[in-house]
Amino acid sequence: MTDTPTAVAERPAEDKVLPIVVYALYLLSFTNGLTLFVGLIVAYLNRGEAGPVNASHYTFAIRTFWLSIWWFLIGVALILFGVALLVVLIGLPMIIVGAAILAAITLWFVVRMILGLNYLLKGEPYPRPQAWLF
Repeated sequence: MTDTPTAVAERPAEDKVLPIVVYALYLLSFTNGLTLFVGLIVAYLNRGEAGPVNASHYTFAIRTFWLSIWWFLIGVALILFGVALLVVLIGLPMIIVGAAILAAITLWFVVRMILGLNYLLKGEPYPRPQAWLF
C-alpha cells in the first residue's frame, strides 16, 4: 500500500444553457408576457433531473414567478378597486399604492433575474432560492 493521496473526483460542470434560457425568457416577458409562462414550464420540466447548481436556479426562477404573479395581482386589484372608488375620492390612494406595488415588483423581478444570471454565469448555485427578497 502506498501513502499517496488519491485524486478527488471533481463534480462535472453542469450545462448552463437551459437556466440561461429560462432567465432570458423571463426577461423577454416584458415585451410580450407569453415567454414568462414558457420559461416557467421549462424550469418545472428540468428541475427534477438537474444537478444541484441548476436545480437551485430552477427553484429560484419558479419561486420568482409565483411571488411576482401574486404581487402583480394584488397591485392590479388595488388599482381596479381604486378606480371603482374614485367616484367618492377614496380610490386615489388605492390607485397610488397599487401602482407603487407594480413598480416595485417590476424592479424586484429584474434585480432577481440579474442576480440569478450572475450566480449562474459564475457556475455557483443560487445561495437562497427560497428567499423572498434576494
